[in-house]
Amino acid sequence: MSDAATAPDNSSAKLVRGGIPGHLVGQTLPAIIGVAAIMSIGLVDAYFIGKLGSDALAAISFIFPISVALTSLGVGVMVGINSVVSRALGEGNNEKAARRANFGVVFAVGCGLIMGLALFLLLDPLFILMNAPANLLPLIRTYMQPFAFGFPLILAIMGFNGVLRGQGEARKTSYVSITYAAANWILDPLLITGVAGFGGFGIVGAAYATLIGWAFGAAMAMYLMTRAELPLDLSLLRKSSLVDPALAIVKVAGPAAFSNAINPIGLSILTALIASAGQEAVAGFGAAGRLQSFATVPLLALSGAIGSIVGQNWGAREYDRARQAALYAAGFCIIWGLSTAVILFAAGEWFAQLFTEDDAVIEEFALYLEIAAWGYAGFGLLIVANGILNAIDQAKYALLQSVGRVFLVMLPVALLLQGDWGSEAIYTAELAANLFGAVTGAGLMYYVLKVRATGRQQ
Repeated sequence: MSDAATAPDNSSAKLVRGGIPGHLVGQTLPAIIGVAAIMSIGLVDAYFIGKLGSDALAAISFIFPISVALTSLGVGVMVGINSVVSRALGEGNNEKAARRANFGVVFAVGCGLIMGLALFLLLDPLFILMNAPANLLPLIRTYMQPFAFGFPLILAIMGFNGVLRGQGEARKTSYVSITYAAANWILDPLLITGVAGFGGFGIVGAAYATLIGWAFGAAMAMYLMTRAELPLDLSLLRKSSLVDPALAIVKVAGPAAFSNAINPIGLSILTALIASAGQEAVAGFGAAGRLQSFATVPLLALSGAIGSIVGQNWGAREYDRARQAALYAAGFCIIWGLSTAVILFAAGEWFAQLFTEDDAVIEEFALYLEIAAWGYAGFGLLIVANGILNAIDQAKYALLQSVGRVFLVMLPVALLLQGDWGSEAIYTAELAANLFGAVTGAGLMYYVLKVRATGRQQ
């Protein structure tokens, strides 16, 4: 099909018109700012928590993969909302999009309540399963209890952002992220280590800062939703059946949530395995993981932005435009991933010294980057493929890809090599998993966007 839009004139699907490169830049740049703001929270937390000592830094290293796994479940909910809203807009059905948008917000908050309660009840068994030492459990518990109670707030943000992303409002979602990140930046030094005579609360101060930031972010998201083309109007839920939007969202959100969560679940298992190498290895692995999360911000932003572009064009049956978006995105993943790997490989010890002065932790930090950084391009292809597959209602393929990456590659390699290689086995396993993600991601994008799209056109 041509670049011209085929959606109805009254459609709000603005991403089916205009050049694909322009849409990719327009949707990804604000997302980069938003994701960078979110990732900076982890870096700022690690910096101030590092001042509390190695025990606190090790505790947050155990907490990090669990918090990421739970947040990833929320991202899956957001992806489901984004998918159904963007495709409905692409079809030119604004009424359907509005119903699904408002149901999505309610659905997200409900998921947050359930997940937060489950986390609170399972705290000790969960971290004991991760091999967290007994001396760290009180620190972990102190942080995670308020985190669990505040978790519905971040799911509310996910719900609102899913609706905004589905409309192609990437700039508005970045405002939300910046709002709660800025609150965290301001509150971290005050609540963790203290300033101007105030002693701070220690590690639990990081949790308090996060929760207050989420509250500000949710308020900003609600405000921006009232000014969007699909505004918050819960009365729409009384006027129609809830079965259709529920099934549509769950069909994507269920596999997408597990697909997003599997990667940090694998990270949690790797953290448990590396615990046998000592507390310094855990601290180095965790701190380097925070830096890695920041280095891959553009890839994460692109994986989020690609969904609305491909989703709207898929709904409008503009398959050539969807393929073009995927091709540009894949090229960017390769260039950015390899360039970043070169920098981190060369400057690993310098970055480590920003987090700690412990020589053993610095050594593990640098070793991790020397090995794992070469898989960043593959990781980018994996998550971009997942974003595309989720957007076009093919979340089952994204789930299979993520399951294979963790359970067929990452964990077997780690277990096979750990006896002889120690912590290097863990870092090599992550590299192997991301190379697997590159191959499967590229193959699935070709299959779905070329073969399946051809079948739909016939």
